Amino acid sequence: MKRVLAVAMAATLALGAAACGSDSEAGGSGDDAKKKITIGYMAWDEAIAVSYLWQNILTEKGYEVELKNLEAGLVYGGLANGDIDLFLDSWQPLTHASYMERYGDKLEKLGSWYDGASLSIAVPSYVQDVNSLEDLADKAGTFNGEIVGIEPGAGLTKATQEEVIPQYGLDGKMRLKTSSTPAMLAALDGAIKAERPIVVTLWHPHWAYAKYDLKDLTDPKGTLGQAEQIHNLGRLGFGDDFPEVTAMLNKFKLDSDQLATLEDLMFNTHKGDEEKAVEEWLKANPDYLQTLS
Repeated sequence: MKRVLAVAMAATLALGAAACGSDSEAGGSGDDAKKKITIGYMAWDEAIAVSYLWQNILTEKGYEVELKNLEAGLVYGGLANGDIDLFLDSWQPLTHASYMERYGDKLEKLGSWYDGASLSIAVPSYVQDVNSLEDLADKAGTFNGEIVGIEPGAGLTKATQEEVIPQYGLDGKMRLKTSSTPAMLAALDGAIKAERPIVVTLWHPHWAYAKYDLKDLTDPKGTLGQAEQIHNLGRLGFGDDFPEVTAMLNKFKLDSDQLATLEDLMFNTHKGDEEKAVEEWLKANPDYLQTLS
């Protein structure tokens, strides 16, 4: 009797284990697994805005979306090794040229959504006698010898350090203070409220140009490059794994006004609540999702 009971219990346990194994496989390698998408983004405001926008869009379609905030180089590396599925803020052909040269053959191009992106170095419009990057060398003291920058790994940081500073004779006169995009914007806001001189690295598109009266310094040597496009990139195999999403991404476009209103909601009206900002923007733009169909 004991032997019969033991055999019966073993059979029951085996069936339970098999059932659990079957359930685990269904959740780990079936349709559910294919519904998981990791979006990497750097702390540039348009990258944050469109990443949260797409998190909303894809979640509504049944996808499980994880956002990862990393420096640009780590985002590209994550795409190349498959840890990240999607990146929505690849500046081409100049700003992210070094990353594309290193990782481009390990990435899938999934269309571009914005034309006319550009890097800039700007001052508040009340700053007098500084209208060009050529003026900075003689006016270094006005800004305490400092250009307020963003993340060390940003393409804008690289261009400023390797092109702007040497070509405009700023070595030994002005240094680039790298920090973060939020820190740069906080410094800009504080300086403008006090009407102090400040010079910052910035870019178009950005909501700061709508909120503040800013002046881009002309760049006669072309150190910051020409207008660029913002592209979507996926890891290798993304198109095969997510054909529906890929088709939507290839139709994805935002113009300057659409992006500005989304960023204004996200970084001003609903600061710290990105999901609410996206929800409000989509309510205000009820026909937008149809453009992706």
